[in-house]
Amino acid sequence: MKADVMVIGAGPAGLSAATEAARHGLKVMLLDEQASPGGQIYRALARNTPPPAGAPDILGEDYWRGRPLLDAIDQAAVEYVPGATVWTAETDPLTVGYLKDERSFLRAARSLIIATGAYERPVPVPGWTLPGVMSAGAAQILMKAGGAALNGRIVLAGSGPLLQLVTCQLLKSGAEIAGLLETTTTKDYLAAARHLPRALRARDLLRKGLEMRRTIKASGIRVHKGVTNLQCHGKETVDGISFESRGKPDRIEADLVLLHEGVVPHVQMSRLLDLSHEWFEPQRYWRPVVDEWGETSAKGVFIAGDGAGIDGARAAEASGRLAALQAAAQLGALPNAERDEQAGAAFAQKAKEQRIRPLLDHLYRPPAHIVCPEDPSTIVCRCEEVCVRDIHACMETGCDGPNQLKAYSRCGMGPCQGRMCGLTVSELMAKQRGVTPDEVGYYRIRTPIKPIPLSALAAMEADEEVVAS
Repeated sequence: MKADVMVIGAGPAGLSAATEAARHGLKVMLLDEQASPGGQIYRALARNTPPPAGAPDILGEDYWRGRPLLDAIDQAAVEYVPGATVWTAETDPLTVGYLKDERSFLRAARSLIIATGAYERPVPVPGWTLPGVMSAGAAQILMKAGGAALNGRIVLAGSGPLLQLVTCQLLKSGAEIAGLLETTTTKDYLAAARHLPRALRARDLLRKGLEMRRTIKASGIRVHKGVTNLQCHGKETVDGISFESRGKPDRIEADLVLLHEGVVPHVQMSRLLDLSHEWFEPQRYWRPVVDEWGETSAKGVFIAGDGAGIDGARAAEASGRLAALQAAAQLGALPNAERDEQAGAAFAQKAKEQRIRPLLDHLYRPPAHIVCPEDPSTIVCRCEEVCVRDIHACMETGCDGPNQLKAYSRCGMGPCQGRMCGLTVSELMAKQRGVTPDEVGYYRIRTPIKPIPLSALAAMEADEEVVAS
């Protein structure tokens, strides 16, 4: 039976949206790829418990703040489907296809809220594909999902609030941190300074950032600032990372290297639906074009949370509620006047969280040598092992865009469907052509956006409304 509102993703935005839509009597289906709700920020929260009094709180108070969202979805009249991998979607008619327990389903909906969030920007430096090199967020997932202790000498490299947070979490867990390499430069601090007055209106968020910096400084770990020329070294596994700091070469021995240069919106679904996108220059990523309610260029299709632009978990929660309120109004379940009255608190919360974003966006702007790697041997597409040299060679023979590059080199055609290489490919091709990434464009995303067995596709179960259309 057709859902009134289909929500994809059970992070803070998706949980908030599903709960709010159900509160207005709408039939809601919530699809999530994970086994339990929470998304990345609240991953495994349902089975974790706060530490006893006096014990170190490794994950921090912001993690436990997600509990009310999980409690609310438990009590809401929502058809929650965990372990569901969404592999396709269409707008005419509005349908979503997903894989669950090796079975495929095609479901119809009257309204769609995409809350797939963000993912870490790839950091393509020489040696980043070595075993023992992973993202800072991946290390955090290990701590959240499995309570894993990370052993050996750990080096963190990059920039951004998450890098600081994971460093503090590792310190609390007793991990051995051999060094923290920050790519943020003096120029970045100067560029961000003009946004400080607005950020001062979000003092609680600034305070958290300063507390993390004090924790790191008090720990005595080696911190190198303004580093460039990052290279991970090793044969079978990583054994060290080299870099330049203040113009001098240096190296730190390591058993584990954690890379991070911020997070970017997950645009695979919005690209598949051919929605309008815009280039966000401060953080060098694409984001879908949405209105104040999160509605996209396709009527009845909304994007809530970081998938529409990086604002953080609390803002995502507010944007999920706003999308649900607008969907309820469009579906006739809520008069516009009541919608506006109920939306006031959510708009205020979102605006409050966004006050600090211009400061963070300019302070932690991804460096040119990361978004556009110069070493010819650096792997760009991990799935197909396409390096910088290969991309330049393709361009010299007439390839001038990401979609042509697929045909020339298979770059972007692996299991991740371009998620790990798309931004880097556009940056490299734009630099080579002397144009902007927005002019070069992005991969044309096609179904399926996630792998699906042919047996599941052949035995697909579809709603009557979908079959009739």
